[in-house]
Amino acid sequence: MAAEHVIVTSTTDSEAAARELATQAVEARLGACAQVVGPVTSVYRWEEKVQTDQEWRVEIKTTAGRVAALTERIRQLHGYDLPEVIATPIEGGSAEYLAWLTAETRIPD
Repeated sequence: MAAEHVIVTSTTDSEAAARELATQAVEARLGACAQVVGPVTSVYRWEEKVQTDQEWRVEIKTTAGRVAALTERIRQLHGYDLPEVIATPIEGGSAEYLAWLTAETRIPD
């Protein structure tokens, strides 16, 4: 059974960029809410070199049906050539919270 709700995670190079991703997602009803976490230290391989940078993580709560549109919006807004976009299923939680999450990401009539 596929999860109905997910957390979509991305990272950015600044707090301002992370806040903008979060705000755009919520304003467009692609996410019900988002948290900006950071700074965090990221270690990764890019262009054949191991890099270490300070980043900010954005965690957006949404429904499974909104993930594709949210992913596309992140790609449009993001400053990275290859932005991180990872969707993690929410396997449980408060029924009232998950109902609110669904209502907030519903496309208005």
